[in-house]
This record gives sequence, structure tokens and C-alpha cells, in this order.
Amino acid sequence: MSKTPLSPRLADALTVTSRAVNAELDHLLPLSDGPDVRVHEAMRYASLDGGKRLRPFLVMQSASLFNVAESAALRVACAIEMVHCYSLVHDDLPCMDDDDLRRGRPTCHRKFDESTALLAGDALLTKAFEVLANPATHADPLVRCELVSDLAHASGGQGMVGGQMIDLQAHLLDLDVAGITRLQQMKTGRLFSFSCEAGAVMGKAHGELRLALRNYAHDLGLAFQIADDILDVEGDAAEVGKKVGKDADAGKATFVSLLGLDRARSQADMLADQACRHLDPFGEKADLMRDVARYVVQRRS
Repeated sequence: MSKTPLSPRLADALTVTSRAVNAELDHLLPLSDGPDVRVHEAMRYASLDGGKRLRPFLVMQSASLFNVAESAALRVACAIEMVHCYSLVHDDLPCMDDDDLRRGRPTCHRKFDESTALLAGDALLTKAFEVLANPATHADPLVRCELVSDLAHASGGQGMVGGQMIDLQAHLLDLDVAGITRLQQMKTGRLFSFSCEAGAVMGKAHGELRLALRNYAHDLGLAFQIADDILDVEGDAAEVGKKVGKDADAGKATFVSLLGLDRARSQADMLADQACRHLDPFGEKADLMRDVARYVVQRRS
């Protein structure tokens, strides 16, 4: 796959989605006028005006495939972004990755303090489920229940949290490529899967179309993580927006350490191509999702 720059249409679409998500998050996360205001400030600091908004973008795009109302899709997009941002706040804590920089700014616990950051992450996680359970997200309570259940599975012990647990022990484990793949599918891939399948859930689609989105998300998530591993080796901290070289310093096995840079790049390209092919049933309506697959393997941040 050629290393083309971010396509103008994807750049424009990401910008539109990012602005819409920021506006909705601003609405969903108001400041308090009481003594609890500090945690609300930290929640907003961690989630507003930052990041690529890839997961919300995938929610919006998958929803558009099934003609789901944009207002409903936007609420689900914000819910997944709250979960993602909570995970970043907790990942950055001294008891986890102990990072000082996130998205080019001080991490939440550096901007505020560790206790506030911990509570802000907790509040973002629980707020996500409050948003999904609200009738404003979808008129059908069964759809809302499925969204809640799917996100809980993706983010909990069988998903992101379980993957983080394995990651914390990775320097002690003799992980092979299969082991790293499982780790990353749990830690990173499950949230991508939720994002891509959320549109099908809201559109009450099943069978082949939902499976196509699941397979797309599987390959996209792995390609994304391999690209992340490459950035940890080759990236510039100022461009990436966070410290690089952490995996090597910690002695962790990664796709790059196991495959080498050239094979890792080839594998990421192959996965991105494969992800695009999974979208064939949707035709041109999924072109922006194909652009995402190409983008994740050539990004520099």
C-alpha cells in the first residue's frame, strides 16, 4: 500500500466530526458550581479539544451506512470517546505508564493531581453508560441495552482492562506474535470493534453486514497498533505528542521487536488492505472508512 498523505476528504470529514463531538461533549460535561467543580474541570480537560477522534468518527461513519440519525450516532460517538479518554487518564497515572505528556499537553494528573485524575477517569467511564442508557440515544430500549452491554464487554476485564493487565506484565512474559496480537486485540481492538459495530446495532442490522464491520475493525485495530509500535521506535515526541521509546526501555515485546521494522510495516499495510476489502458489501458509502484504514498505517502521531 502506498504511503499517501491524509486525504483531503478524510481530513475535512475528521475535522467536521471532531467539532461536532467537541460541541456535544461540551454539552454533556457541564461545569459544576459546587465544591466538586475540580473533577468536572479535569473531565473536560481530558476529553475536550484533543486527539484524532478516530473512534467517534468510526461510530459516525458506521451509523451512516444504515441511515441512523446523526443526533443518535453523535451521542454514541461521545460515549466511546469518554471511555477512551478515561483509559488514557488512567494509563498515564504513575501506577500505570507514569507519563507526563499526552496530546502535546501535560497529562491530567500533572495538570491537576493524581486523586483528581483518578476520579475524573471514573466519572468519564460512568458518564458514558449514562449517555448510552438515555432515551435520547435511541428510542428502542433493546438497542440501548445492547449498546451498554457491548461497550461494557469491550472496555472491561474481557476487553480493554484485561488487555491493560496483560500489558502491565508484558515485560515479565515471553509473548510471541500470537500473544501480542491477543493483548492488543483486547487493549485496543475491542473499542475499535464497538465503534465500527455501533452503527449496525443502532440500525438493527445483523448477519453479513455486521460481520463485515467486525472483520474490518479487527484488521484496523491491529494495523493501528503496529503503527503505534513503529511510532514508538521512529516517532518524534513533539510530533507524536507523547514520550516515545517507552516499550524498548521497559523491555516489552512488541510487533516491531518480534518482526522487525520492515516486516512490521508490511504486516500493517497488509492488514489495512484487508480491512478495506471487508467493506466491499457497502460500496462507495464506506469510502471514508477505507481512508481511515490507509491513514492509520502512515500517520505520524
